[in-house]
Amino acid sequence: MTRPPVPPFDETTARQKVQAAEDAWNSRDPQRVALAYTVDSEWRNRSEFVTGREEIVAFLTKKWQRELDYALRKSLWAFTENHIAVRFQYEWRDHTGQWWRSYGNENWEFDAEGYMRSREASINDVPITAEQRRIFGPRGDDEREHVIPLH
Repeated sequence: MTRPPVPPFDETTARQKVQAAEDAWNSRDPQRVALAYTVDSEWRNRSEFVTGREEIVAFLTKKWQRELDYALRKSLWAFTENHIAVRFQYEWRDHTGQWWRSYGNENWEFDAEGYMRSREASINDVPITAEQRRIFGPRGDDEREHVIPLH
């Protein structure tokens, strides 16, 4: 079974893959997200290492219990045949009510069927006030092609 779009990527299919990932992560459904990865997918997320769908589900379950009201934006940075690089921002609040904006970059590698077999994420967190928020839920269709501001 394949998970379109499949490599080799062009700009259109790379953007589709990025948007599909954003949509899945914004669902905050660990099972749904995990289905985009190979059964033996390897992740580096900050300083954590995760291998396989079961560990991905456990990692994301814990993440979204800690990162409340999570909302994400991803944008295509670069691509080659079976690799995509993205930059992203997401906002969330912790259990004390403090809001955060997390900035990062990810490098993805896909198998021939379109499943991600490798994900490396570098992420930094910045505390923000509720008034500084700019990401509110999933992106609307009118926002699909906008670039993420760096500040």
